Amino acid sequence: MKLRRAFWALWLRGLWLRGLWLLAGCVASHAQTATPAAPRTQAACPKPAEMSHLQLYGLWRAEFDNAAVPGATLLLEKHPEFPESVRGGINRDGVKGLVAGDVENGEFALDESADGIKIAATWVGNVVENSCGKEIRGTWTAAIGKPEYRFVLRKVPGWQ
Repeated sequence: MKLRRAFWALWLRGLWLRGLWLLAGCVASHAQTATPAAPRTQAACPKPAEMSHLQLYGLWRAEFDNAAVPGATLLLEKHPEFPESVRGGINRDGVKGLVAGDVENGEFALDESADGIKIAATWVGNVVENSCGKEIRGTWTAAIGKPEYRFVLRKVPGWQ
């Protein structure tokens, strides 16, 4: 009886080892024929004409060419009513407002409002070439009095 158990134990162990070798062979064969996965890279760097509303999402910092005009921080998020637009807030040294806009073919347009009803200013600009969609330059124009200032809008690091 002991001999029979020993035989079956050895036979099963041999079967298990053959199965393991067969499995290893299948894995090796698959590894040779499988298409290698693309290496992980940083997020794609869109050209200005390829940029969409998705790249606008996040926190941006605006600087103006006139030192008398304070810089601003903008948070742009998905617009709930217009799927290819953004909506968000602007903060200039604690003075808050609302913004809404979009980007199309590298052209950026944003409306600014203090009360959410009347447009207080417009931002019109272009996505900067080779900026990977993280820099926009253009003109900020007030609705009243029509002063115009050049601006540079840069995405805050950490917001992809």
